[in-house]
Amino acid sequence: MRLNYIASALSLILKDIGLVAFIPLIVALFYHDVGSFLPFIATGFIALFAGMLIRKCFKVETGEDTLNDIKRSEALFIVTLSWVAFGFIAAIPYLFYGFSPINSLFEAVSGITTTGATIFTVYDYPKALMFWRSFTQWLGGMGIIVLFVAILPQFAVAGRQMFFAETPGPTEDKFTPRIKNTASALWIIYAGLTAACIFALWLAGMNPFDAVCNAFSTLSAGGFSPNPQSIGGYGSNAINWIIIVFMFISGTSFVLQSRVLTRRKLSLFWKSEEFKCYFSIILILSLIVGGILFVQMHYSVFESLTASIFQVLSLSTSTGSASEDFQQWCLDAKIMLFITMFVSSCSGSAGGGIKITRWILIFKYVKNELYKILHPKAVLTVKIDDKVVAPEVLKQTIFFALCFFGLWAMTAVVLAIIEQNFALALTASISAIGDIGPGLGDVVGPMGSYSTLKSLSKIIIIFDMFIGRLEIIPFLVLFHKDFWKLKR
Repeated sequence: MRLNYIASALSLILKDIGLVAFIPLIVALFYHDVGSFLPFIATGFIALFAGMLIRKCFKVETGEDTLNDIKRSEALFIVTLSWVAFGFIAAIPYLFYGFSPINSLFEAVSGITTTGATIFTVYDYPKALMFWRSFTQWLGGMGIIVLFVAILPQFAVAGRQMFFAETPGPTEDKFTPRIKNTASALWIIYAGLTAACIFALWLAGMNPFDAVCNAFSTLSAGGFSPNPQSIGGYGSNAINWIIIVFMFISGTSFVLQSRVLTRRKLSLFWKSEEFKCYFSIILILSLIVGGILFVQMHYSVFESLTASIFQVLSLSTSTGSASEDFQQWCLDAKIMLFITMFVSSCSGSAGGGIKITRWILIFKYVKNELYKILHPKAVLTVKIDDKVVAPEVLKQTIFFALCFFGLWAMTAVVLAIIEQNFALALTASISAIGDIGPGLGDVVGPMGSYSTLKSLSKIIIIFDMFIGRLEIIPFLVLFHKDFWKLKR
């Protein structure tokens, strides 16, 4: 790895994070909140200063061609450092409002990774902070590197390596060769859908500020809401269904959406094996949960369908919003919701988790292996959308799944020991790694707060949220000895 390349990219990213940190000042000005000027001015200047300091210490050269031959290992490291730096910078404003350093970092990391787990117990903070809370989720939903690839000329060539480092997955052929154009197109769609969600929520009766914050959190599959009762606090089925629609969209591949809009063919959705699987799983799980609510909880047909579709989508897409306190549901419904946490959304979406594509690959691989037991000489391939998947991709997918479940198991055991609560540990760990947000139980449930967890538990969950957002592999690569061959 070449330190000057890493320093050059990181300094650029820190500079732009610093500029982004000034945006909540507009909200503070609008609401005449003079007290919120200092937190965000300080945050912006700290990020700018850090960027300049790195540039000065490593004597970084300026120019648009300084990053053109960046290597994959360097891109992985830059992406990891960028997310960690963003987490610490995003935590600074919370310190000014009386949060402890660990709680500040927890809330910030939960925001940028779009996890949505919160340590908030009260919600009467200034509008600027509540905006920052949702805005960081919106930035993290599509990915800060994807944003900078789209807007920074310095990443015109290096952007391809960094793009794939931030958006790892079983298939890379979904992206166009001109990665800067792809990144720009994705952000345009993302911003357009966010604007549409804001308008729809406003028409449904939500006040403009809440509409903006909830739209940010919904399209990013984040889940933070300025209402302490989440979406259920607005008491409107119209709002619930608007959020349902946009949660479904946020869990759908934005690359596929871009392709549909470009070619103007809705049929492309049904030609995608991943989308059909995603739609089918959501539908089946929603009907099962809805049936349980109808029979055991005596909900009406409309209420059971609304509640079940909302919560299944919320957990499967890792949004984490709540239309009601599902902790009060019967055991059968909660078991189904726990299963839903492992479903995930489409690759290339704002959602977290394993991703539907990986589940399809694993299922087809297992099916082929079982067939080979009966027919040892059979030569079988795994295909998605009629394209043969390379054996290396299958190996990486299985490796990812093993790491995902291994990390979940280890985290659950450690949290259970620390908190002396096994149910909390099981759901909080998958919630953190899958970037889901709420778990099951009174403490980490949809209306609960992670604030009562021990500091060590919060640190472990922070670590898991980072790993979940970067999809494990970039973190694991850091532990390989060949990775640390540093060059000036």
